[in-house]
Amino acid sequence: MSAGMYSEKVIEHFRNPRNMGEIKDADGVGTVGNPICGDQMTIYIKVKNDRIVDIKFKTFGCAAAIATSSMITELAKGKTLEEAMKITRKDVADELDGLPPIKMHCSNLAADALHAAIKDYWEKQKKRKKSGK
Repeated sequence: MSAGMYSEKVIEHFRNPRNMGEIKDADGVGTVGNPICGDQMTIYIKVKNDRIVDIKFKTFGCAAAIATSSMITELAKGKTLEEAMKITRKDVADELDGLPPIKMHCSNLAADALHAAIKDYWEKQKKRKKSGK
C-alpha cells in the first residue's frame, strides 16, 4: 500500500496517533477484530457524569486501523455516552477525509470498538446497581 492512497489526515494520525495507550482502571473496555485482515483494536474509556472524560486505544493493524483508532478517540472525548454511541463508521472515515475502499473496514472497527466499550460500561453499571454498590 502506498502512502499516496491515504489522505494527509490519515497519514498524520498514523504517524502521530492521539490518545494511544491503555487505561488500567477503565470504566469500559471494547475489543473488536477483523479476522480477515487481522486488525484488532481495544478502546478504553473513563466516564464521569455520563460523559467520556478520558479515552485511549491499543491497535494492532495497518495505517488505516491506527489512524481510525486515533480519530475515534478525538471524536468521542468529552461527549456524553449517548452522543458517542451516535458516532458512525462513516463519521470516522469522513473526519479522516476518506479512506480507500479497500480500507473502509478499518474505520468500521473503530466505531464498533467505541460502541463495545460504552456497552461494557453500561453492563458494569447494571451489575453495580443490582449488587447495591
